[in-house]
Amino acid sequence: MNWSFQLYSARNFQPWEAVLKMLGELGYAQVEGFGGVYDDPGAFRAELDKNGLAMPTGHFSIDALENDFDGVRKIADALGITLLICPYLVAESRPTDTAGWRGFGERLAKVGETAEKAGYGFAWHNHDFEFKKLADGSVPQDHVLAAAPDIGWEMDVAWVVRGGDDPLSWIEKHGKRIAAVHVKDIAKPGEGLNEDGWSDVGHGTIDWAGLIQALRAESVAKYYVVEHDNPNDIERFARRSIAAAKTY
Repeated sequence: MNWSFQLYSARNFQPWEAVLKMLGELGYAQVEGFGGVYDDPGAFRAELDKNGLAMPTGHFSIDALENDFDGVRKIADALGITLLICPYLVAESRPTDTAGWRGFGERLAKVGETAEKAGYGFAWHNHDFEFKKLADGSVPQDHVLAAAPDIGWEMDVAWVVRGGDDPLSWIEKHGKRIAAVHVKDIAKPGEGLNEDGWSDVGHGTIDWAGLIQALRAESVAKYYVVEHDNPNDIERFARRSIAAAKTY
C-alpha cells in the first residue's frame, strides 16, 4: 500500500523543501495538497518529483470549486491531482436543519458533475459537525451523502469518533463511497495535551489495525492519508506514523 501524508500536518514546519525531502526519505509515496501549497504549483511539483512523491489528491475550498473551477483545474493539473476534495464548511455557513444540509449536498453534487465532466474525481471530507444530531435526530452526513449520490467521501475516521459516532458502522453503510481515508489518531487520556488531543498514528486510542482491515474489505478507498492537525514535532509524527501504518 502507498501511504500518503496530508501536508496540512506540516504547515508550521517550513520550508516545504525540507518537509518533502523528509517524507520521501521516510518512505511516503504520496502527499495530499491543501491551499497552503498551491501558490506556485509548478515549482512545488518539481520538489515533489525530486523526492519521488506524487500528489494524487488535494483539498480545495467550496468557494474555489464553485466559483473558480478553472483555477482549481490549473492547480490540479500542474500538481497531478486527480481527486478533488472539498474539506470543510465554516461554522457560520453550516445549515441547522435537514433541508439545509440536503441543500448543501446538492451544491456538492453540482461540483461533482463539473469535476466529472472535466475528468476528475470529487469527494467530501468530514469533520465532527456532520455527526452531531439535528433536531429531528438525523445527522448531517447522511443528508449530504443522500443529496449527492455520485460523489465520493474522504472519511476522516478520527473526526467521526470525535463526533460521537462509530466509524465501523459508517464503513459498512457507505464503504462504496469511501474514496480516501484520513488516518489520524486520538491521544490517550492525559496525553497529547499540547497537540489538541491528537496522537501519532498507532499510538492513540483508535483501532487502526481493525479499521484498515475493514476498509480494505468494504470500501473502495485508494488513498490512505496520514494526518495530525497540530503535531509539535513533525519528524517524530511522520516517522512513527508510517512505521505503525506499515504493520496494518
